Amino acid sequence: MLKGIPSIINADLLWVLRAMGHGDQLVLADRNFPARSVATETVSGRLVQMDGVNDTEAARAILQLFPLDTFVEHAVHHMQVVGEPDTRLEVHDEVFAECQLVMPDVKMASIERYAFYETAKKCFAVVQTTEDRPYGCFVFTKGVVFS
Repeated sequence: MLKGIPSIINADLLWVLRAMGHGDQLVLADRNFPARSVATETVSGRLVQMDGVNDTEAARAILQLFPLDTFVEHAVHHMQVVGEPDTRLEVHDEVFAECQLVMPDVKMASIERYAFYETAKKCFAVVQTTEDRPYGCFVFTKGVVFS
């Protein structure tokens, strides 16, 4: 047992978060994302599943341990709604609000669906929740731990 770690963070996710370095990226994906096939092509080859958790809950827990990158323009990206590149859905707003709680000036950009899949393959790992809202897919860029 460890103190101060959210109970929904399992050992596999804790390993991933610790193993990542500054600038590495983490995918947070909904239940529809092709997580297994994408994860096999990531840097670590790891898929971490967070069953019974939505994206907002997962982001809240992860961001207690995971610093967002302050050296990039957009530390957070979300998957675009097909044919609607400027649309932000409720799931996007909720996860972004969690990001703003830990980094008030954070910026979030969108990535076209198929480009998102390619970006995800270059990330360190994939975390899949049981989020049922469509387009609940994000990329977080890890920052520096200063203290």
